[in-house]
Amino acid sequence: MINEQRLLDEFLELVQTDSETGEERTICELLKEKLTALGFHVTEDDSAKQTGHGAGNLIANLEGTMEGAPRIYFTSHMDTVSPGKGIKPAVENGWVVSDGSTILGSDDKAGLAALLEGIRTVREHQLPYGPVQLIITAGEESGLVGSKALDPELIRSDFGFAMDSNGPVGHIITSAPSQVKIFAKIYGRAAHAGVNPEDGVSAIQVASRAIAKMPLGRIDDETTANIGQFRGGTASNVVSEYAEVLAEARSRNEAKLKKQVDRMVEAYEKAAEELGARVELDVDVMYPAFQYEESDPVVQKAVAAVKKIGRQPKLIASGGGSDANVIAGHGIPTVNLGVGYENIHTTSERMPIEELNKAAELVVALIDVSKEQ
Repeated sequence: MINEQRLLDEFLELVQTDSETGEERTICELLKEKLTALGFHVTEDDSAKQTGHGAGNLIANLEGTMEGAPRIYFTSHMDTVSPGKGIKPAVENGWVVSDGSTILGSDDKAGLAALLEGIRTVREHQLPYGPVQLIITAGEESGLVGSKALDPELIRSDFGFAMDSNGPVGHIITSAPSQVKIFAKIYGRAAHAGVNPEDGVSAIQVASRAIAKMPLGRIDDETTANIGQFRGGTASNVVSEYAEVLAEARSRNEAKLKKQVDRMVEAYEKAAEELGARVELDVDVMYPAFQYEESDPVVQKAVAAVKKIGRQPKLIASGGGSDANVIAGHGIPTVNLGVGYENIHTTSERMPIEELNKAAELVVALIDVSKEQ
């Protein structure tokens, strides 16, 4: 039932609207116009005051045509990574691509286009539906800052779906990890590296010893850890008195995550004690994990919708986080759905048009199967 040409045209319009993360104002205003035209009551929250981004989150509510139907929500994000300015898309052999100098921005403008076309189709064909809420976030690509600043009282839905995962349409992310970031500041003591190195305490050596003691990479099938940044020192002839390290750990199992973080913290503290340095650690939980079983209603709805569009559903455990983690953490059952984009966050990104069409069909099917208790 979807209008494939209209969907493609709207997707091309969206990707040509600059919206690098932190600079979302233009796309925010465009989405307000589009959602209002579709009959939504649209509000922008005040999260930009907290995040410093160019726009807040959009919360759009559409009254249902059926009384007593469950309240569902969809979420996608309006921002992109860089380089995402002046995108020049082209249609080539069934894909939409950029000219190679920028990303394409299908993450997550394919999700946005699918939502707009899906809802437009439902209304044009006068299909019955329950209340629908859209939560369009800013700052997803900057560490989910928009969704983390979202007032959970604004989420007035029973369950929902994020249109924001790689993999073909039909993939259903039922489990995703919590992430913890660990920022270490290590204070040693400076000395001349050639004259009196024994009087110094190398912060770089402390950090290195700590890292060498940490389990890193793939810990098990649910848990990972990584050192992302390491900075320190001023010159080769100076024993470094300061170093800083940014690390992370993730797990879909909270007990395993705690064990991994504790081991990383202990490694820093022990190395500092052994070498006579001081370490300050900032440990932040970035977002919670979520996990749903095949028997959970939100999963059953997603499975039914995927089958309805002629695809075979595949339940996936992800290693990445999204706005779905944050919203699920507020007690709103949420799964993340494959949209079909490829090579995201690179200049070789591309969007299969077939998957774009199927994503819009999936939105229609999700609204349909969700209207019953």
